[in-house]
Amino acid sequence: MVIPVHDVNPARRTPWVTYALIAANVLVFLSTPGIAGSVTGDSHLAQLCHLRAFLDQYAAIPRELMHHQMPRLVPTGEVGVDARGVGCLVAPPDYDKSPVLSVFTAMFLHGGWLHLLGNMLFLLIFGNNIEDRMGHVRFALFYVVCGYAASYGFAVLNDDSADPLIGASGAIAGVLGAYLVLYPKARVWVLVPFLIFLPLRLPAWLVLGFWFVLQAVYSSGEGVSAAGTVAYAAHIVGFLAGMLLAWPLRPGTPPPPEPRGLLFGRRARPRHTW
Repeated sequence: MVIPVHDVNPARRTPWVTYALIAANVLVFLSTPGIAGSVTGDSHLAQLCHLRAFLDQYAAIPRELMHHQMPRLVPTGEVGVDARGVGCLVAPPDYDKSPVLSVFTAMFLHGGWLHLLGNMLFLLIFGNNIEDRMGHVRFALFYVVCGYAASYGFAVLNDDSADPLIGASGAIAGVLGAYLVLYPKARVWVLVPFLIFLPLRLPAWLVLGFWFVLQAVYSSGEGVSAAGTVAYAAHIVGFLAGMLLAWPLRPGTPPPPEPRGLLFGRRARPRHTW
């Protein structure tokens, strides 16, 4: 998997919405109950139970999205002991949850530092140009719509799943899809793991196209030992939603100021300043 670090595609205006989304995701992550374990690597049972209860209340659950029904028992956040041993207590929910609203809150929840930083890296690199092209308000709406499309698309394919669906990946996948449509020839600096991390400057269509193909492969179960906790199908739906929504903006989108060709090393350095 290539790691993007920078795109050579200057924006005309400050991407305030992109910066606000990054700040909000980081703040929510740091204030999430039980998240200290993911920071220190030492998660105690009490922390895990608290986190599980928090996610059940604020994360998107595919079964709830499709059937609009709360489960009879949910984690309370407390630790209990019974004949089977120590575990997290469950009880009837003492709160009302809106499945539709949970999709929005789930966009700001992450399961660990790698999950958060990976998402924010992609949003920082590619979000500024999409916000620049759409404008602040339309970009904010676009981001939310892609997140909803990704979550409900995943729920349709996994309508009986009770696993929490969290993260900004679906919305950010929409940003990537829009970038592919609007700036396919923009050059993106990436690090390619080949014995060492080799810096290359590649066209966006290659970087993002490769990313999308990987999501499709992983979603089918190929290339990974198990699908695990990554909602690859949500990435695919979000990406396609972003492409569809951005398509009408293709006419009039100025091309990025970058020469053709695949360059690397010193030859790949931009020769203009801005």
